[in-house]
Amino acid sequence: MNKEVDRVQSIVSEKRVKLHIFEPSQRKIWTVVGKGDEHWIDPDANYCSCQGFYFGKLNKKTTCYHLESAQLARNQNQVEKIVFSDDEFPDFLLGLISDL
Repeated sequence: MNKEVDRVQSIVSEKRVKLHIFEPSQRKIWTVVGKGDEHWIDPDANYCSCQGFYFGKLNKKTTCYHLESAQLARNQNQVEKIVFSDDEFPDFLLGLISDL
């Protein structure tokens, strides 16, 4: 098995694909927690905030292991869902953006 497949399976099995749900608006933000970092993803738009995704796009690669992890986690129902109040949304976004 190759290194990237192992990495994807590890992320999924450790439930490091997160779906942050804000209530009552039902706004959703997806993240994938890596080793010491967290990346914002949009699996429906095929986007990830990681450098590998950005530089991969320049080389005609269509995805990164964060997006592959999210797809596998969704397929296996291994997504960690975390519910927040809408009042927490601005601070959550600021924290996420400051990590980019």
